[in-house]
Amino acid sequence: MSSTVSAASTGLDFSLAQQLTVVALCALTAFISHLALAVFNDGVRPFMLDFVQGRTTRSATTAVSFGLSVGFVFGLGAPMALSSGVLNPWLLFLPTDVLGILAPKKWLAPLLGGAWGAVVVFGLDGANALAHDLPVDFLTAMQRMATPILFLFTLFPVLAIARQFGRLRGAVAGGVELALVVLTMKVWPGVFAGAPAMAVGVLLLIGFAVAKDVRRRRAERVAAGAAASAQGRAPGDPVAGGGSGEVDPMVSLFGSSAARLRRRLPLFMVLGAGVCLLAQLHVFGGGEATSFLIAKGQYAEAAQVDFYRALGFIPLIATTALASGAYGIVGFTLAYPVGYLLPNPWLAMACGALIFAGEVLALSWIGKVLGGLPSVRDSSEHLRAAIGDTLQLAILFGSLLAAEAMGGGLGILITGGLYLLNEAAGRVMVRMAAAPAAVVVTGIVLNLLHWLHLFTPVKS
Repeated sequence: MSSTVSAASTGLDFSLAQQLTVVALCALTAFISHLALAVFNDGVRPFMLDFVQGRTTRSATTAVSFGLSVGFVFGLGAPMALSSGVLNPWLLFLPTDVLGILAPKKWLAPLLGGAWGAVVVFGLDGANALAHDLPVDFLTAMQRMATPILFLFTLFPVLAIARQFGRLRGAVAGGVELALVVLTMKVWPGVFAGAPAMAVGVLLLIGFAVAKDVRRRRAERVAAGAAASAQGRAPGDPVAGGGSGEVDPMVSLFGSSAARLRRRLPLFMVLGAGVCLLAQLHVFGGGEATSFLIAKGQYAEAAQVDFYRALGFIPLIATTALASGAYGIVGFTLAYPVGYLLPNPWLAMACGALIFAGEVLALSWIGKVLGGLPSVRDSSEHLRAAIGDTLQLAILFGSLLAAEAMGGGLGILITGGLYLLNEAAGRVMVRMAAAPAAVVVTGIVLNLLHWLHLFTPVKS
């Protein structure tokens, strides 16, 4: 890949195998959501415990899911799919969350989910063709979002390091990443320049976190030994009066949730097979940056980006799954990078099933490990926040570039004005989805102005 990202192909003409995979997977995810075994929206998962235990109604849970999902579906998922030509989880799995919880009967949930999958694979191509035929082609303009998304996303480990370990280490990490990007552009022009930089940045973050936890444990052992010596005990002896035998209620809850998910292991294995297969077909990207990399055929770089992204979400998904009894529809998202790299669909299905089986069986163990590594757990939270911040800036900047490409200053005025109006109105639409949605609205407005002979499209 060159130093700038060229326009992605936006063809959305899926093969029969791809269409059937999307429809079947949407049907399956809606069915699993109906059973309250898993949802895609991380914000909905904490509400699932009350639903599972019968303390809230299906309609109330549906309202929560819809309210937390609709902005991402139409503000981010649909525009990203149309501009990149690659499907994404916000477009596919947020609606199946809602439809699955909404369905009053088990048999209805997969029908609704499958219907949504059919709408996506058959409707997007028509919408894509219609948009490209307009005098103001806002979908081609939206491909300008690719470069800022890919390159600014590279900085998320730097932000995470600066927040957790201070400005000095953050500055050092930033300098190292910048040097690697420049070196990669010069020496390996065919490689996405941000890939080596992200790898080193994430390794630095993990290294700092592990070192901090090791120092903390060493200090705790020293303090425990000193306290034991002062009381005349051996360092490993129990404290008098300890061990009441009471069971921590959170431990009991985590155990029952993990057992609930393990009982449905075969269903999760089928789900894993479907998710990994969809990734292997290369019509799906797990994130904003990944979508454009998949569109460019940069599958190794896409796998690397989604693997790093998973590091930020594994602790969140594991802890919310143990607390609520509802897993993530795409698991820890590790099936994404594996699927991108595998050579055939059958191998992808087998690997996806094994990945999900391993994840579900390891949930309790992962919860215990995270409890003993607080700095590593905090690193994942900082990673997740940094990913959100970098993508918000990248998507906003890319949206303004797209607006300028299709409408010059007028395009920037409308897109930026809509974004600022959303901010002033209390963020009716979440920030990450507000800018792409504003670009789509701007494209529609500019076409109307053209038909009224009030605007002449900007020449490319």
